[in-house]
Amino acid sequence: MNAKAESQLTPRQRLSRGLAYSAIGPVDVARGAIGLGAHSVQSTASELHRRYREGQLARDIAAAQETLAQELAAAQEVVSSLPEALQSARKSQRRRGKRPLLIAGVAVVVLAGGAAAFSIVRRSVNRDSPESPRPPSVDVQPRP
Repeated sequence: MNAKAESQLTPRQRLSRGLAYSAIGPVDVARGAIGLGAHSVQSTASELHRRYREGQLARDIAAAQETLAQELAAAQEVVSSLPEALQSARKSQRRRGKRPLLIAGVAVVVLAGGAAAFSIVRRSVNRDSPESPRPPSVDVQPRP
């Protein structure tokens, strides 16, 4: 058997093969026993690590529950004060309700004044311009 085939054996297989063959038996029995011992140590360590994590997780969950309870209490307090806040907001909106109308009215007056000024200036510019010395390019008199 080559080294590659030996490295692919599990410790249990190595132990059973070592017990079956007497020539390489003692070596395989020792390697199998050591492998099983190492595997059991690793399994125990991983189980302890898992238990530690679960304990840490339980502590984290307890802390999260406590934080959640505090947040819920704060939210209930905010919800209980919500009607008062809405009433005060409505009162402040009533006070500000006339201001946008006033701004809109001023804007309309300014635009109307600008339009009137523009038309007056345009008419005065057209009256001041002299007649063109050239004849019109289109017949001015309509055809019957």
